[in-house]
Amino acid sequence: MTDREEVVGDAAAALSERGWGIREAPQHVASVPGLYAIHAAAVTWEELGLPIRAGVPLYVGKSEGSLVTRELEGHFASNPEKPARTGNSTVRRSFASLLHMPLQLSGRPRGHARKIAFSEADFTNYELDVDGDQRLTAWMHRQLHLSVWAMPADLTLRELARVEVALIQRWTPPINIRDNPRKDPRLTAARKLMANEARAWASSI
Repeated sequence: MTDREEVVGDAAAALSERGWGIREAPQHVASVPGLYAIHAAAVTWEELGLPIRAGVPLYVGKSEGSLVTRELEGHFASNPEKPARTGNSTVRRSFASLLHMPLQLSGRPRGHARKIAFSEADFTNYELDVDGDQRLTAWMHRQLHLSVWAMPADLTLRELARVEVALIQRWTPPINIRDNPRKDPRLTAARKLMANEARAWASSI
């Protein structure tokens, strides 16, 4: 076994665990670089409209700075003093798109509360209104679990990225888009629908 295979194996073992609920994760996750995996029960996969795949995380991602600042606070809004910002989180946008109908979420151009003109990126990186973000955050806190793997001290950020890609290609998690050889067409269609909804909203004002 090569050193890289051993590192990937260690990361896979840690990220295969169900981990902690989002509310309790801040007590266990260190503010260090590393990888994380999002897990959920079968009933949650069904609610998302995804075929159940036992033992596979919904998503695998990396933090090059702090698992707390970027992931817990950015994607999961674990700090109540920092509002959720779906426009800056591809993870939140993906979950929002699959929960568009169940949570009655509406796509808005990124920065819609402070801008009068929008770029194409503002539509593809759509956000939600405040109430929608709150509903999405509450759902994530109820339904999702998080496992993490802290980057070893002797690993570089470039090597960390390679480990992330290796795990995405091994598991093909349905919420991952980049580097995923089996992108889920349901997710692509759902995100396109919300981006179009953001365009329609901009055209109506």
